[in-house]
Amino acid sequence: MFELHASKVANLKNDVLSGLTVALALVPEAVAFAFVAGVEPLVGLYAAFMVGLITSIFGGRPGMISGATGAMAVVMVSLVAIHGVEYLFATVVLTGLLQIMAGLFKLGKFIRLVPHPVMLGFVNGLAIVIFLAQLGQFKVTNEAGELVWMQGSQMATMASLIALTMAIIYFLPKLTKAVPSSLVAIVVVTIIVQSFNLDARTVVDFVRDMTNNPAASIAGGLPQFSIPNVPFNWATLQVILPFALVLAAIGLIESLLTLTLIDELTGTRGKGNKECLAQGAANTVTGFFGGMGGCAMIGQSMINVNSGGRGRMSGVTAALALLGFILFASGLIEQIPLAALVGVMFIVVIGTFEWSSFRIINKVPKADAFVIILVSAVTVATDLAIAVIVGVIVSALVFAWEHAKHIAVTRSVDEQGSTVYDVNGPLFFGSIASFLEQFDTEADGQDVIVEFKNSRVADHSAIEAIDTLAERYISRGKKMHLRHLSKECRQLLTKAGSLVEIDVIEDPEYHIASDQLG
Repeated sequence: MFELHASKVANLKNDVLSGLTVALALVPEAVAFAFVAGVEPLVGLYAAFMVGLITSIFGGRPGMISGATGAMAVVMVSLVAIHGVEYLFATVVLTGLLQIMAGLFKLGKFIRLVPHPVMLGFVNGLAIVIFLAQLGQFKVTNEAGELVWMQGSQMATMASLIALTMAIIYFLPKLTKAVPSSLVAIVVVTIIVQSFNLDARTVVDFVRDMTNNPAASIAGGLPQFSIPNVPFNWATLQVILPFALVLAAIGLIESLLTLTLIDELTGTRGKGNKECLAQGAANTVTGFFGGMGGCAMIGQSMINVNSGGRGRMSGVTAALALLGFILFASGLIEQIPLAALVGVMFIVVIGTFEWSSFRIINKVPKADAFVIILVSAVTVATDLAIAVIVGVIVSALVFAWEHAKHIAVTRSVDEQGSTVYDVNGPLFFGSIASFLEQFDTEADGQDVIVEFKNSRVADHSAIEAIDTLAERYISRGKKMHLRHLSKECRQLLTKAGSLVEIDVIEDPEYHIASDQLG
């Protein structure tokens, strides 16, 4: 993965400076996601502050940045449109409680089961999503109140400032790494725009376009505690529970995948279950303080990592600085050119995209290449959670199909004249059809032995297949013996149960996947 001067060592100065850089980039993102969800800008900004602060202090991945995200915002919009913002706050509280339960039940470890091709597709798709999201900054409001693409000198100015920002971020580390190059780029471009009075859109222009309010601002006070104003009854739960389940799943999947990505970048390992608890606590608190909730933000996390942020103080600084902007420095922050922030995000896109996937696409198995492309496409078309779930399902089906080919049954006759079948390979739902096809119940003798010493019965579908085979032999008046099955397998057999030859010394011990055993 393309990586800009990333260090693996935490440093307080780097954490503070990178946190300030992240805070500047958080403002337009939080406002944009609030707009997507159909709520006021401060609802998004408060979420970015509270979720970011709590997860930075208590989360399982120092250096990871959390806040309001687009993946969750697109789920919220229909809820807000139909039931209002108070129902959103109640849903965010319930989302947090569900995520806390996921942490308590230690479900975070399952993110390690996500295959590498899915991870590649995830980061590639996310890079494309981040890039496409920046294109909205190239639009302005015309006299009719419609958003249209920039034209002429305004577009040229925007493109030039973006190029300057990216050049500073790329070349400055070659001279010095004393300060984050992204922060320097934002400051330099802001000074140039203000000094020469250039026609460049600023943060306040973006806020006003998003809200369609010429007097809009990011200024506000401290978030206030408030219990969501909804009826506490079964009808309310029926409304908010489906949304809460989806939001909890999206939030955890995106957070844990971002955690895994930062693990790779920094050469360290985060704690998935601890992150689940922190994300849940953050969303629960946010719902009581008028925020829209959130999860890990891969774009801002990449800015933080590439700016030298490694410790918890980077996220804490970003959150506190964002609150400072809202309370005291809104006028200053609103003058930052959007071109500077777009330039920073374009560098994030370059750093996030796995360019090596182009080089290896013809070298990896076709199924893996398909999964990479599929997950990338679904990420762009829908959202990250659906893309990852689809990728995992397809990868699992491919795995099952490939291993279904590995079942082999060898037929022989022993000294006593019994027909012996040696089973080699895993017996599971994908291989049972091939398994059953390899027995000739008509031609076999009266005594048949099926040897499982070189096989493993993996699930209940395999048990059913063994019972089916036993029934075929029983119906023909033949006796079948099963050898080297585990104790659990023998317990689950019905038709073949009395035909198992038990060898206490040699019979294997392993756990079979079956709900019947609890």
